[in-house]
Amino acid sequence: MNRFTRPRVVVLGASNVSRGLSRLVAAVESRSPGAELFVAAGHGRGYGVNTRVAARRLPSILASGIWRSLDRHGGEASVALVTDVGNELLYGLSVEQITSWVRESVRRLADRGATIAITRLPVASIATVGRVRYRALRTFFVPGCRLSLADLKKATVRLDAELQAIAGDFGAQVIEQPTHWYGFDTLHVRRRHLDDLWNDACGAWGFPAVESSVTSSVTDWMAIGTKAAEVRSLGGVMRFTRQPVLKLPSGGTLSLY
Repeated sequence: MNRFTRPRVVVLGASNVSRGLSRLVAAVESRSPGAELFVAAGHGRGYGVNTRVAARRLPSILASGIWRSLDRHGGEASVALVTDVGNELLYGLSVEQITSWVRESVRRLADRGATIAITRLPVASIATVGRVRYRALRTFFVPGCRLSLADLKKATVRLDAELQAIAGDFGAQVIEQPTHWYGFDTLHVRRRHLDDLWNDACGAWGFPAVESSVTSSVTDWMAIGTKAAEVRSLGGVMRFTRQPVLKLPSGGTLSLY
């Protein structure tokens, strides 16, 4: 099969994508063997701002090499998921600015012919957060954040409405994120529900259903978890990794940006 005719799967996100990447690969492999996966993610990743977690820095999703790579490999994305939106709220960015970045990301996907799914924000889960829990989460994950809990909840509701509007404008499927997917930490989907997220995404893309949930092994998790993005900075030193980083058992590939 010509590699340019293989199904392409593009996933844009942040920590939930990184945490569930091996499960995502397993879900796609079981439903669309030979697919080429293009993933732009990473803990704390932003759609329009460069981000740093510890000593690691990543470019914004819009500035990453994923777009150049898609065009180099035929220009059309078969299916795409836009998820993990909202990190920039904790960095002090406005709903309007974040919306513009997400809209541009979706526009680029639509221009490349993608069937797109967008996850909503876990508004109901965030609504249950009290001041003590918010202070603890903010201190642990984003110590520089100065956004009040009340302002965060208001911004979350507004941003969620904007995501639904973007989905409507581009004919994208909307994926709900139920409250029970989240626990004390309202930023990250519980690990046991990451398979639910990918199953919903595969359903939104029109991939065939499977008789039972397919998940990854520890070996798969370790093999994928050690792979690096195309461009990143570690301790102030730029690192470049040739893509794709992994050849998949069914003949597909995994590329990280």
